[in-house]
Amino acid sequence: MLTVRQLNILHSRDARPLIRDLSFTLSGTERLAVIGEEGNGKSALLKAIACPASIASWATVSGHVHAQGESIGYLAQEALSKWDDLPVCELCMAHPAFLDTDPGTLAGICRQLTMTQDLCWTDTPFRMLSGGEKVRLRLMLLLCAKPTMLLLDEPGNDLDLDAMNALEGLLLSCSLPVLYVSHDESLLQRTATQVLHLESLHGRSEPRWTWSREPYAAYVQSRKSQMENQEILWKNEQREQRIQEEKLRRIENAVEHAQANISRQDPHGGRLLKKKMKAVKSLEHRYQREQADATQKPVQETSMTALFRDITPVPAGKQVICLDLNCLKAGDRTLASGIHLLVRGSEKILIIGKNGSGKTTLLREIGSRLDSDTGLRVARMPQHYEEVLNPALSPVDFLNTGGDKEQRTMIRAALISMKFSRDELEHPIASLSGGQKTKVLLLRLMLAQPSVLLMDEPTRNLSPLSAPVMRDMIRSFPGAMICVTHDRLLIQDWPGRVLELTELGLVEVRS
Repeated sequence: MLTVRQLNILHSRDARPLIRDLSFTLSGTERLAVIGEEGNGKSALLKAIACPASIASWATVSGHVHAQGESIGYLAQEALSKWDDLPVCELCMAHPAFLDTDPGTLAGICRQLTMTQDLCWTDTPFRMLSGGEKVRLRLMLLLCAKPTMLLLDEPGNDLDLDAMNALEGLLLSCSLPVLYVSHDESLLQRTATQVLHLESLHGRSEPRWTWSREPYAAYVQSRKSQMENQEILWKNEQREQRIQEEKLRRIENAVEHAQANISRQDPHGGRLLKKKMKAVKSLEHRYQREQADATQKPVQETSMTALFRDITPVPAGKQVICLDLNCLKAGDRTLASGIHLLVRGSEKILIIGKNGSGKTTLLREIGSRLDSDTGLRVARMPQHYEEVLNPALSPVDFLNTGGDKEQRTMIRAALISMKFSRDELEHPIASLSGGQKTKVLLLRLMLAQPSVLLMDEPTRNLSPLSAPVMRDMIRSFPGAMICVTHDRLLIQDWPGRVLELTELGLVEVRS
């Protein structure tokens, strides 16, 4: 069992509370999903439980975390950077639990994760693997250690559709308690038996948490009903309050008018009016005390605000790209052959495929070809943010490339509309959450006003509040777009062609 009591996490630099007085328990086969907006402390919570020393440099943790006798298997949101240049086989061999796992058990774990056992023995550097291959390899090493409890931070990131189904199967069949962070609404709906919702209200200064022992879909519905009922009750009480206040004002004004006009020759009447005024004041104080216990206006986090403006569509007959590739490679590895792609005008192309099929490599190749076309304004959101972001700069400094004071003010306002706190605007990008980094890159795209967008897993780190905004922006973008994704909700309503990258090239799935 995991027991958390009165846990507090304070951001040391800003003196901003991320989590306050959090209490919950986890045991048996419960699957507790942690949800919330970007930067609300979800990853910090898992680290505070599994490895508190990892956040000691920027956060102060107090309270009680008890997991005596448990072997916690913790999957961080990102792999350690020191793994990047290690051959995969060396990385696996460096884990004693991997070496102690018998071949039959290892084969079973690999099957469960829909990964080939050959991946464990390749000498390919870890950084050359696809995002989904990295996640599955890390999960495999985690399961080899035979943990008694799982803490998983975004385990579905970068997984292809088959791997996501396998992850769902793993969670549903798991005989261990699981605490996991996820932004994938489908995964949450199908696997979560309980929900821990972390919020940050009033300009991200006031943390709030809700622990619900309902499945995710039931929690969302009950929360919506609760908010709607509270809104109705609050409005009714506000209306009654206005009626009572108006009644009191009329009585008070009438008594004041009578007091101003009463004759001095009528002392008895004056005493009666004073008595009546005292009763009115007493009634007013009573109403004020009742208001302190009245229903509060419902408060909840709202989604980010973001919109592409002043984008010029690509003329219908203009060729964006005509790509013919005999062979697509990553290092010495051949990923696909016979690739042909023709995009004209403001077409929307969605590319799907299995992990390791070469989607990111193909998108990079498309980008390099488009860079040579000076007639198109191209902007990109890469899968690996470090390709673009400068981790040492603050979001404002990174985005304010011209150094213009007016632009700096506009950037600050735009980031605040994306739910950044004023303190976070000046934090180094390295300290931001994955979802906040996504938002910085999104604003970079908006400022570029591109006619062509290349996006690799654009919704991967966004919360259930922010992801729908991103999906709507993508679908309504007036220019041309080539997007790689595993987001099932984005695929479902994609407004253009859907292509699958296979070993034999691009195959049209939906026109």
